Amino acid sequence: MNIAIIGYGKMGKTIEKIAEDRGHQIVLKISSSNITAFTKENLVKHKVDVAIEFTQPEAALKNITTCFESGVNVVSGTTAWLNDWDKAIEKMKATECGFIYASNFSVGVNLFFALNKRLAELMNPHTEYGVKIKEIHHTAKLDAPSGTAITLAEGILENVDRKSEWSKIDGNDEKLFVESVREDPAPGTHEIIYESEIDSIEIIHTAKSRQGFAMGAVLAAEYIFEKQGLYTMKDVLGI
Repeated sequence: MNIAIIGYGKMGKTIEKIAEDRGHQIVLKISSSNITAFTKENLVKHKVDVAIEFTQPEAALKNITTCFESGVNVVSGTTAWLNDWDKAIEKMKATECGFIYASNFSVGVNLFFALNKRLAELMNPHTEYGVKIKEIHHTAKLDAPSGTAITLAEGILENVDRKSEWSKIDGNDEKLFVESVREDPAPGTHEIIYESEIDSIEIIHTAKSRQGFAMGAVLAAEYIFEKQGLYTMKDVLGI
């Protein structure tokens, strides 16, 4: 499979190594230093099958739609751009391309998402328990809460009737408090905490490196190869 990496930073380089180890070709690498090379003509010239896009929110929609207009399927892990989601999906349908977006491609995190939803279902009848989310990242991470924390919050809100929406402010019983901590060093941690007067229940995911995220992105690229339509990591992992 011919892969283009859109966003050739630390994550892009980790993706490159894993993809090559799995027998794929990286035929186009785009970073801020060669952004002019990111064109429909180059995507077609290099016969790109799938583009893996990890960039910035303000660039995501243009990057994704440029790929679709070139007939290239996309795996995107850029967060905080979802106000433009409908535009991206409209373009995907018009060009009959394939698309996988995830706030986090780590296999472990996606299993954690499923565990979070199941725990929320079990806790729904037990109104004596409060619930909150805490996420910890390094100080260079700009979005707070993280995209992963928001996905976890959505999983709880879908299943816990006593919470109506998430909030960055504590103290409202009807809202799910999402606490964001930025400190160095921080490997990237997400905690779900249910607490009552008599006990507490916690599930925690801690990332040890970029390897898990990169492996998940490559697995997603392998899955979306030659497919049309919208898929998720649940499809990739069969969960």
